[in-house]
Amino acid sequence: MTRTFLRPALAVLACAGTLALASPSMADMLKMKADLKASNEVPPAKSSGSGSVDVTYDTGKKMLSWKGTYSGLTGAATAAHFHAGESGKNGGVVVPIFQGAAAKSPFEGSKQLTDAQAAQLMAGGWYVNIHTAANKAGEIRGQVVK
Repeated sequence: MTRTFLRPALAVLACAGTLALASPSMADMLKMKADLKASNEVPPAKSSGSGSVDVTYDTGKKMLSWKGTYSGLTGAATAAHFHAGESGKNGGVVVPIFQGAAAKSPFEGSKQLTDAQAAQLMAGGWYVNIHTAANKAGEIRGQVVK
């Protein structure tokens, strides 16, 4: 009788020990930010506008989420994007944030990234800029940093 009870008890203990020692694979939620200023544009824009974008990146789901605000632009915002580019260099659009009628402050959104996009973001190779009619290439800009 003791033998019949002992085997299941040992099996339960072995499983519990394995589960206790196993390290779960947890995704990181990384917080980043972009401080938007006219002086960060390449070349610098003439504007007293400013803004900020708080960015969260879920490494497990490769999900990028953002919330931002802006004010003091020379006119209505016409578009905003995440661009590929190091500080001081311009680059192409990688993730649209808003365009046209949706260009209101505050704004927010999310997008699942590709492996290449995620690697570029994590390496500090992205910036955010907001465009206006007077500054079609961008009026305020900020590098996305951890």
